[in-house]
Amino acid sequence: MHKLINKILNDYKEEIQIIEESNLNDFSNIEKGISISRMYLQKLRICVRENDFKNPQEEITFFKKQKPYVYSRLKFYAKLHSFMTHRPAGTIKSQQEFIDSEIKKLQESNRRNLDFIKYYREESTVLDEFYFLRGNDKINLVSDTSHFYTDAEFSTSHDNAVAKIVAYDLLINHYVQELSNLRDICLDRTNNLNTLSNGERLGWTASKTDLIELIYALQASGAIKSGTAGIKEMASACEEIFDLNLGNVYRTFLEIRERKIDQTKFIDRLKTTLLRRMEETDG
Repeated sequence: MHKLINKILNDYKEEIQIIEESNLNDFSNIEKGISISRMYLQKLRICVRENDFKNPQEEITFFKKQKPYVYSRLKFYAKLHSFMTHRPAGTIKSQQEFIDSEIKKLQESNRRNLDFIKYYREESTVLDEFYFLRGNDKINLVSDTSHFYTDAEFSTSHDNAVAKIVAYDLLINHYVQELSNLRDICLDRTNNLNTLSNGERLGWTASKTDLIELIYALQASGAIKSGTAGIKEMASACEEIFDLNLGNVYRTFLEIRERKIDQTKFIDRLKTTLLRRMEETDG
């Protein structure tokens, strides 16, 4: 059976490598990854059903390393499909926040299974006979009760746990790369937006409070997206253009509202300076 399993795995690695090297932001490639992984997992299932392992160590190797290699990638592509379905199409900042939240979910899931993750990463073998031999599990060692509903012929108490560890590693690596890509886009966009043809950078030289006052004025006037643009959305755009951090925009606006005099100080100054410029031009 060893040769049969290795043949299936080698064929799988050849096919899945093409997907791994493709654009994983394309749904069609992700769906191919799911389809190929499902097909080869079924081939492994049939192989195990129709043949016997030579010895317990061969069975342990299969459920600890070989099956999880395929099963982890099936989980990876299935999770990636869900991630792409729910990924927001808004600003770079909103996408970054979404990806950060997905990474935190994976890390939280890992924290609930730290003992076994440590066992797996340290390549321990002392409990392998209970974790990776069929029908030899110990209930007190089983943390994932879904195991009791799985195909006893093609699963052990912890092969799914190994597949999840590997899948989450693949997902976190993918998410980190996506964050890096977004940072690059953000830098390129910022450079294009606030850099003149001579290389000089455009920078906001008034106060951040002045900029926030302007943002609220533009939003209230309906000058941008007919007034449907949100304050957060406009503030994020200004942060990208001027390469700055506006902090808590809403709190600053409350401070502007509470001014005793010159409540619209910056807007009034804009009007005064523009009128002066017009007068100078007329002269």
